[in-house]
Amino acid sequence: MILTMHTFTLIFLTALLLTAVTQIWLSIRHIRHVRAHQDKVPEEFSSQISLTDHQKAADYTCAKTRAGYPGILLHVALLLAFTLGGGLNLLSDFWSAWIDEPLAHGMALIISTFFLMSVAEIPLSYYRIFVIEEQYGFNKMTPAMFFADLLKQAALGLLLGAPLLLCVLWLMEKMGESWWLYVWLAWIAFNLFVLAIFPTWIAPLFNKFTPLEDASLKSRIEQLMNKCGFKASGLFVMDGSRRSNHGNAYFTGFGKTKRIVFFDTLLSRLNPAEIEAVLAHELGHFKHRHVIKRIAISFLMSLAFLWMLGYLMEQRWFYEGLGVSVSAVPSTAMALLLFFLVMPVFTFLLHPLSSIYSRKHEFEADAYAAQNSSADDLIHALVKLYQDNAATLTPDPLHSAFYDSHPPASIRVAHLQSQGQA
Repeated sequence: MILTMHTFTLIFLTALLLTAVTQIWLSIRHIRHVRAHQDKVPEEFSSQISLTDHQKAADYTCAKTRAGYPGILLHVALLLAFTLGGGLNLLSDFWSAWIDEPLAHGMALIISTFFLMSVAEIPLSYYRIFVIEEQYGFNKMTPAMFFADLLKQAALGLLLGAPLLLCVLWLMEKMGESWWLYVWLAWIAFNLFVLAIFPTWIAPLFNKFTPLEDASLKSRIEQLMNKCGFKASGLFVMDGSRRSNHGNAYFTGFGKTKRIVFFDTLLSRLNPAEIEAVLAHELGHFKHRHVIKRIAISFLMSLAFLWMLGYLMEQRWFYEGLGVSVSAVPSTAMALLLFFLVMPVFTFLLHPLSSIYSRKHEFEADAYAAQNSSADDLIHALVKLYQDNAATLTPDPLHSAFYDSHPPASIRVAHLQSQGQA
């Protein structure tokens, strides 16, 4: 298909407007639905969750949702400023005055663009943590910790991301028409490398991990792991309470680096049987190979996107339609940057497909937990977590279908109850 510059500009603006309007519309629906159901606790939860807690969850949910409006508008403004507004042209010209080497120029252009976008989003992140999370009693961070985390993330991004970016740009320049296949292989290797080092090298930069000391609970968990055929390098407690009162549990890594991690906030709230049920759910993800399936799908999607980029980078209308001036030989770095800036605009409406797939996995993990532990214990644990995390029990169905990777509380509990009765 041959497009003109003006046609692609119109397509881009239409997609951007549709995405922003849909996001705002979904948020308005969500707030209205939550408010309409805030005065009565759903019957299946009325014996465990008070009306006060239910209304707190409604207030918290609406506050978080409203806080998303500035983020939507900021993203639109930044995207327009960098593309049609000429921001990328200005940055490219700026670095051209200092850097002659194409690879170095491309790296400077991409890194500086994402740096400026990240800086612009800091005030919104600060507000979410120190106003909303603080107001509802969840925040434990200090401003010093907040900015220290930002510096760590930036340093880590440069340490890991800069070599990858250099490799990608070099492959795009040197590997001819099949560059996208070589980049894809490099991307797979990089992701597997990060997965391997995350538990022992990356995560400890932000949190403290200590071996689980409760002998009785440890024995109970090990028995469950043996029953499920799961081997891990250790059971660890993470000091999640340093930053937030929210609780969770997860397993991370692969191969010999697999480890099970419990937030200290979760251990302080749930009893041993409930903790076992939560872990059984996480082991259900392992048993059904959900993590491997998701990684495989993400790799296949990245291959398709890279192939698409290989086509787009040869089309002048792709650059000029997004407000970027091009020379006789378009910049591979500019093509890469433009693609990843605008891709979310064209893929937003696919979010429900991802949510459906994720929810399928959650139902399978719940069923596994019901078979290998106790459905009732998992229900009790989930209700406590809904209560402690001020998670709404009555989300708008359409908003939830777009964004939520887990089923709504009422549907999930009903599914678990059916598993327990089976």
